[in-house]
Amino acid sequence: MKMDHIDRALIAETQAGLPLVSEPYAAVAEALGMPEDQVMARLRSLKARGIMRRIAIAPNHYKLGMTANGMTVWDVRDADVAELGARIGALGFVSHCYERPRALPDWPYNLFAMVHGDTRDEVEAKRAEIATLLGAACRASDVLYSKRILKKTGLRLAKGK
Repeated sequence: MKMDHIDRALIAETQAGLPLVSEPYAAVAEALGMPEDQVMARLRSLKARGIMRRIAIAPNHYKLGMTANGMTVWDVRDADVAELGARIGALGFVSHCYERPRALPDWPYNLFAMVHGDTRDEVEAKRAEIATLLGAACRASDVLYSKRILKKTGLRLAKGK
């Protein structure tokens, strides 16, 4: 999983997004002073090694009208959380899904799944679908609705790291 200085420079150059030009990988290559085919090969390697998950568009769900956004939280049996979490994460309406440690006695939830919708009713219907999938493995749940976006970026490497 080791990265060299070129991998880190490539991530730093692309972490805020690809340039909005007709040949974005050529522009990245030019900025880094390396051939475009090397940029492509390194991106493929970063993905194959699991350092990068994907290169994808990240639409602003608020501008798409999806203003009812809820982080659903679930208390799922520990023995089932990995398998069920993977199934929930694969649902098309779940943007991200995490297993987290409980903070007992106040916070019993260990599975988190972000659900987006146009209305709270839509989010609640999706939440019900998750509850059905979890079945008896789920002991409790709740949903925390977003009020506003405070940060909307992915992980950023510090300059020079």
